[in-house]
Amino acid sequence: MIGVFDSGLGGLTVLRALVARFPQLSFVYLGDHAHVPYGNRSSDEVVELTRRSVEALYKRGAKLVLLGCNTATAVAARRLQRIWLPHAGWPGHNVLGIVAPTVEAATQTPWAVTTPQYPQKYMTDTIAVFGTTRTVTSGVYPEEIRKRCPRMRVVQQASAGLAGAIEDEAPEAELDALVAASVAGMLAQTGGVQPHSAILGCTHFPLVEHLFRRHLGPSTRILSQPDVVANSFEDYLERKPHYTDCDVSGELTLLTTGDADEISARARVFWPDVPAFSHTTT
Repeated sequence: MIGVFDSGLGGLTVLRALVARFPQLSFVYLGDHAHVPYGNRSSDEVVELTRRSVEALYKRGAKLVLLGCNTATAVAARRLQRIWLPHAGWPGHNVLGIVAPTVEAATQTPWAVTTPQYPQKYMTDTIAVFGTTRTVTSGVYPEEIRKRCPRMRVVQQASAGLAGAIEDEAPEAELDALVAASVAGMLAQTGGVQPHSAILGCTHFPLVEHLFRRHLGPSTRILSQPDVVANSFEDYLERKPHYTDCDVSGELTLLTTGDADEISARARVFWPDVPAFSHTTT
């Protein structure tokens, strides 16, 4: 069984891609809606809330948990992997984030390679990162991209209000205006030069990828996390098949720490025929 965690509902875009790619595997999704949004919390709070949810998924039978949330990944993944998990009493378990596969795709460099290699060390492309304010202020994308491609120009743009508007089912005209403002803010930083690539660094944003495409140049490569993560996850499981041994049931369980009926209704924005959520605690 594979666990997928998000503080809210955006991780459903990643889960949906994983279920489509691996229909034979069992997945359990946990949304910590009782404590959302994480972006307003301290780093220590984000780490602790994420740890509790990861452990809850382990107790449900998941040996591998994917943090389908950019904030949780940026703030908590490294501390959980390096500090908590080695001493947590969960041998054979692991936790992954969605920043690593995104950076791999952006730099065409494996995550394990943290020093510039030829030809990446000479790459001078401009890459735009669109995300929530918390993800942008964490600086995780510029930091990790420049480790591998030091000459690449990374321009970050906080897309304020966009994730909330998507979740609230705002009219397309309103969503289009928010995306247009984000792209305009990015272009103001580049002097009007279109980026070679653009990372949609929020799991809500794949739902408006067509709007980003409308406002970005036709030559800009858009990296949307559900596809990027599914590709990376497929490679990871081929190298580490023990996480899915004998898992052929294709079961899907959706859990929330919030109100199950309310969350089930809101989740349809991200996945129209999504199964119902059940309430749980962490």
